Amino acid sequence: MLEDKIILGIDPGTTVLGYGLIHIEGKKIKMLNFGVIHLNKLPTQNDKLKRIFERLDGLIAEFKPDSIFHFAAESHV
Repeated sequence: MLEDKIILGIDPGTTVLGYGLIHIEGKKIKMLNFGVIHLNKLPTQNDKLKRIFERLDGLIAEFKPDSIFHFAAESHV
């Protein structure tokens, strides 16, 4: 049985959030959409969270991903 799924990857940030959507069909991988959400000009944390929610909610509604991956930030102190 061939694998067929859509994956949303999210790379969070405090000023820019990146995202990408891929479609895996068998052994083929196709980029569906990618972009960034600019957050640096929004005045409050609530405004930033609202923007993130609205944009990601729209992407999820449009592409209906089977999986969502969140990339964790690494800190080297």
